[in-house]
Amino acid sequence: MFIFKKIQTQLFSEELKNEYKVSEKDFTRNRKQNFPFILLFMLNFLRKSLTMEIDNFISFLKPNIGSKFTKSAFVQARMKVRPEVFKKLSQTLIDEFYTDNDKAIKLWREFRLLAIDGSRITLPITNELKSMYGDAKNQTTTSIVQARCSVIYDVKNNYVLDGILAPLSSGERKLALSHLLHCKSNDLLIYDRGYPSYGFIYEHIKRDLNFLMRVKVSFSQVTIDFESSEKKSQIVTFYPGKNTKLSDKSYDKDTPIEVRLIRVELPKGQTEILITSLLDNKKYPSSVFKELYSQRWGIETFYDRLKNKLKVEHFSGYSNESIQQDFYAALFVSNIQTLIVSELEDDLVKDNQQKKYDYKINTNLSYGFLKNRILDLFLTSKSMEKSFEDLKQLYKENLIPIRPNRSFERNSGKYRTRIKPNVTKNQKDSF
Repeated sequence: MFIFKKIQTQLFSEELKNEYKVSEKDFTRNRKQNFPFILLFMLNFLRKSLTMEIDNFISFLKPNIGSKFTKSAFVQARMKVRPEVFKKLSQTLIDEFYTDNDKAIKLWREFRLLAIDGSRITLPITNELKSMYGDAKNQTTTSIVQARCSVIYDVKNNYVLDGILAPLSSGERKLALSHLLHCKSNDLLIYDRGYPSYGFIYEHIKRDLNFLMRVKVSFSQVTIDFESSEKKSQIVTFYPGKNTKLSDKSYDKDTPIEVRLIRVELPKGQTEILITSLLDNKKYPSSVFKELYSQRWGIETFYDRLKNKLKVEHFSGYSNESIQQDFYAALFVSNIQTLIVSELEDDLVKDNQQKKYDYKINTNLSYGFLKNRILDLFLTSKSMEKSFEDLKQLYKENLIPIRPNRSFERNSGKYRTRIKPNVTKNQKDSF
């Protein structure tokens, strides 16, 4: 509850408004749509038509807000809000969770386990968004507008530490490196095989950040030789490739990086090669890395929730500012949901001891329960406490069983073949 109260105080503060309004002249008069109410409205899962969402918002908050405002008035008001305000609120939540909360923070040994990965987000088809983000084509001549999304995600605690929505032409490695500003010395970063390169690994070593990356066997002659040797683990040295451009780098052709290669045998007989900065074979035996790398799957399930539960691609506007606002608001709501769920973990562990099967929170329903209740959560201290307890009770009443030994193959191209956005103009649901 303390974290929610701190966010509430910040949400209604003059400091937040002054920092994240677009112009000094914005929100200076006492209007129907003041700064915190605009933020709360955007946080309230705007997935239907704006007219219906405004009617729902006014009906729900009738004691707290004046007469009804129009769709046009909201569109004008939201243009006065910098999208980064939701990043600020989310950062406040994250900072509070990781501060003086050692008992609640889940670690892998001494490390906070972070995964970085990218995806594509399908945007509305407008000339503005197409020029800013770029378009993609499938096997036909159909063109869709997409942005490149990148997040850094705590796979054991289920928090998004940072997210970026960038042009499709942006490189995943460059976006990943920008996330490192949110990392600490006790973090262990996990990457899929699209990320490793000499320069990328070098940047982690330079920052004294530990990592675990999957690499192709053909990554270099060193990995090819390691795969042929059938060794389980080996400390090796890499140098920049012969054709690497070095004029703009902080290293030269003779700069070594020392890493450890790990062999992982998969159930179907394939061999997987992992590369890590954890060199101590006694402290980190080879046998732990298969299960360790598998925890990267947490970021894959996060993207599934972001797109299919939070429905981030169902944007409430068509300008770049609206797209960015909706994206960062979705990440913030995801962290709010995680915080509520974390408050129930001790109860679930206790209750599961008395049941035949273990049960967990129904993620899909948990987001649905936040509709409107997220407004009560941040309006008054009295509403906050009641809404918080109501949410916890709803979550506990709608648990689902945990099904062990389930696995799903990743379909990395399914969002590239989509022929149109999820929600086209003038076709949003009214019910």
